[in-house]
Amino acid sequence: MFDLEPDNKFRQILPTIPIKKGSWSMDFYQYEGFWYPLFHLPGMLFAQEHFKPQPNQVILSSFPKCGTTWLKALAFAVMTRSYESEPTNPLLSRLSHDCVPFIEFNIRSSQQRLSLDVPLVSTHIPYTSLPKSIINSSCKIVYLCRDPKDVFVSIWHFYNRNVSRVFESEHGITREKDVLEEDVLESFCQGLLSCGPFWDHILGYWRASLESPERILFIKYEDLTNETVYWVKKLAQFIGYPFSLEEEDQGMVQKIIDLCSFENMSNLEVNKNGVMTLEIGIKKDEVNTFEFKNNMYFRKGKVGDWKNHLTPAMAKRIDQITEKKLSSYGLTWNV
Repeated sequence: MFDLEPDNKFRQILPTIPIKKGSWSMDFYQYEGFWYPLFHLPGMLFAQEHFKPQPNQVILSSFPKCGTTWLKALAFAVMTRSYESEPTNPLLSRLSHDCVPFIEFNIRSSQQRLSLDVPLVSTHIPYTSLPKSIINSSCKIVYLCRDPKDVFVSIWHFYNRNVSRVFESEHGITREKDVLEEDVLESFCQGLLSCGPFWDHILGYWRASLESPERILFIKYEDLTNETVYWVKKLAQFIGYPFSLEEEDQGMVQKIIDLCSFENMSNLEVNKNGVMTLEIGIKKDEVNTFEFKNNMYFRKGKVGDWKNHLTPAMAKRIDQITEKKLSSYGLTWNV
């Protein structure tokens, strides 16, 4: 729980930063070049000032809706050598967001908190806004990105069918739609969503990975989907938990992949019917608590699902921005 004093950094900067209204009538606040809903800022600022990584810490970073839930499960299973056959495997009874906490949010599920000492945390914070304690440390960062068109569609589903319901009573939001609208696309293209602009978020980590490949592993969701064995082995090697030849012969890599697959994870009881709670402190001695159903993190997980939702004009608009923002840095997607 965040206990934020009235004179903390959040209170100091709030009156000075730009505000714009995005989709679903939500206000977004710009800080260090990126946009956030109000509830995201206190924890991020708190992490900037107070988070201290362990020497062997691994940071899993991503833009929202880029496969974070899957990456957390894979990294946790690799680091703990968790198997589906083990009845005590935390991934069978807890949402992976509960197993690998965000440094900017205080998240707890209906399950008892983990007692495992696993040096694994996650964040959606852009690279340039990461706590200096992370930047100046020797800890590893794994960054997962995704085709922006699929990210846009996934974010729309997430907000439209889940987040809007959570904030409906507070903000009067009753705008669930079955068809994507131009104003939603406009908000995405302008970066008016949590941690946006999307392209700047990706570029920050991409450039850092080129400068320090020994510290930052950059993975595309599409590559992780199409070459899962290769990338899980690379992930294990990078974070310091490589598979031995004996473990590979025993099929451990595939067992971990099967355990963390969308089909398996989405059908677990905890992920079908469990609930997680997000605690956000904005005022001293006052904490806002929001409940989310765990199944909101499991929709499809498919590459190319954007084709079922975007018009050709929408897809072209996103592709043009991607080309303009990223291609000169050698970062492209097959479109």
